[in-house]
Amino acid sequence: MRRALGRLLVVVLAGLAGLLVAGPAAAHVGGGAAGSDFDGRVLSVTPALPGVSVRVLSFGDEFEVVNPTATDVEVPGYSDEPYLRIGPDGVWRNSRSPATYINLDRYGRAALPPSADPAAEPEWAQVSTEPQYTWHDHRTHWMSEGVLPPVVAADPTRSHVVSEWVVPMTYGGEQVQVRGELVWSPPPPPWAVWPIYAALALAAVAAGLLARGPRPLGALLLLGGAAALWHALATPEPPASVSSHAGAIASALLPGVTAVAVAVLGFVAARRGRGAMTGLLAVVLGWLLLVQGLPDVDVLWTAHVLSAGPELPARAAVAVLVALGAGCVPGGMAAVRRFREAEGPRPRAVDQALPVG
Repeated sequence: MRRALGRLLVVVLAGLAGLLVAGPAAAHVGGGAAGSDFDGRVLSVTPALPGVSVRVLSFGDEFEVVNPTATDVEVPGYSDEPYLRIGPDGVWRNSRSPATYINLDRYGRAALPPSADPAAEPEWAQVSTEPQYTWHDHRTHWMSEGVLPPVVAADPTRSHVVSEWVVPMTYGGEQVQVRGELVWSPPPPPWAVWPIYAALALAAVAAGLLARGPRPLGALLLLGGAAALWHALATPEPPASVSSHAGAIASALLPGVTAVAVAVLGFVAARRGRGAMTGLLAVVLGWLLLVQGLPDVDVLWTAHVLSAGPELPARAAVAVLVALGAGCVPGGMAAVRRFREAEGPRPRAVDQALPVG
């Protein structure tokens, strides 16, 4: 029994080592926050631009234009100077525009070079051969880090429209306005959600430490596997300039599918009464769940969730990943020790000497 457990541990730890590197990057697209109390949205594009995609990403932190048409989209800077050209020749950016440098940082903290002058003749530099670009347009998000908007600070108990913004563009010389809004919503109250998170973690510990058999722990493993799979499938669509949505989901599915496989093996072991094996697989699954959940842990205390699916299941999935993952590690270790001692080594057959004569 101990030899089998040791061999299994070596195999799963080898696979886990790779997932520890790939998992956090795959679990979260773009490397930004997975949760926020702010949320930005595009309300209208006037006039409509058939074939052109305009959207805000990361709760309003980023602005994206994808223009596969034969006509350029031009975006002015903050002083109405030429800033961007996005079209069939790729993306060209005016190096004399202050927006070129200000928009590189989420909070506009980039230093301006002496050559930056909105009144100067444009100097165009190609930054991409693809007709798509994503940048931090500071008209679409709140700029003061660590400081709430005045309307929110006055009443943080309800949702507010922080700003109604407009990003101007031109399309084939025609003026276009992209209108949107930035909203703020109160996060879930700690007294309502933290007891649930604690109960999930304690349930896994109790299943490994106190349950009479391994089946309760096996059932929790299935719950963790289901959460891992949903979390992977609900991976949000990344910026068009980063990768395809299908590729992002495929990358996120690697730790998710592995977690499902481990959960199923643990459940089968529990059904067969193999408590020590169930406990070992619970430890492995706990680490896998944490690898997926910890990069998105801010979802647990923010109002909005970055997900391709509904917000409530997305929040619940991260709660299971983090809380159940944290509980499965100590709970599984306790189960390995308890059930290994209970099962004990199998007695060896002893040759008995038969009397002669």
